[in-house]
Amino acid sequence: MPSPPFRTALITGASAGLGAEYARQLAAAGTGLILVARRQDRLEELARELREKRAVAVEILPADLSRDDGIGRVERRIAEDATLDLLVNNAGYGGRTGFARGEIADHLDMVRVHVEATVRLTRAALPGMIARGRGAVINVASVAAFSPFSGAMYSGTKAFLVMFSDNLQGELKDKGIILQALCPGMTHTDFHEVAEFDKTTIPKPFWMTAEAVVRVSLRELGRRVVCIPGWKNKIIAFLMRCPLTAGAVRAVGRSRAVRKKAGGN
Repeated sequence: MPSPPFRTALITGASAGLGAEYARQLAAAGTGLILVARRQDRLEELARELREKRAVAVEILPADLSRDDGIGRVERRIAEDATLDLLVNNAGYGGRTGFARGEIADHLDMVRVHVEATVRLTRAALPGMIARGRGAVINVASVAAFSPFSGAMYSGTKAFLVMFSDNLQGELKDKGIILQALCPGMTHTDFHEVAEFDKTTIPKPFWMTAEAVVRVSLRELGRRVVCIPGWKNKIIAFLMRCPLTAGAVRAVGRSRAVRKKAGGN
């Protein structure tokens, strides 16, 4: 983690998984927190834990980022905070059906949570960060950003986060602002249960803990924009993008068995 530690971090999707782990590790470093998620009861439970164990200031902000008023509520809170120096855009979820079979409203909700909320909250945070000459934004993407078989909407929105972060870092390189697109692979959280994904289809060695993923993210912050935790995930991402292997990977991705697992048909 950059030194000195962050003063205040706002984390979306903070009620579970990577979001809750970011909160725990940042609180351990003395960072004050603003925790955003839909589930107020989960936020209250986490806030109580962190206040008792770490004695840091923790504010909860229940908001549904698939709704315009929810994004607006968080935008306003960001704009009014003079100490916010870390934004973690972590809110997200996986699709349960392919694009053609799914409802358009569900697809647009995913765009709003993964893309629109990230863009709007980042834009709300930047003026203050630039004025103070210090700040960081972590956009939680996925190795699915490089994948030809993780679903059109999920991979597409995660790929946007990678390119958005990479290009925005170039725009802000002289402003003292750090961007990171975190691209984890298979991670032990409740994400896959919500998406009704059979975790037994992926061998155990390919899984990482949320604790390890967040530790890598914070350690690598400022070293490179695209952060892929774990050497196995780095290899997978390389094979997906390498011209010599990408064709074979895409051929596997188009197989009926793989498309069925991805919700395609």
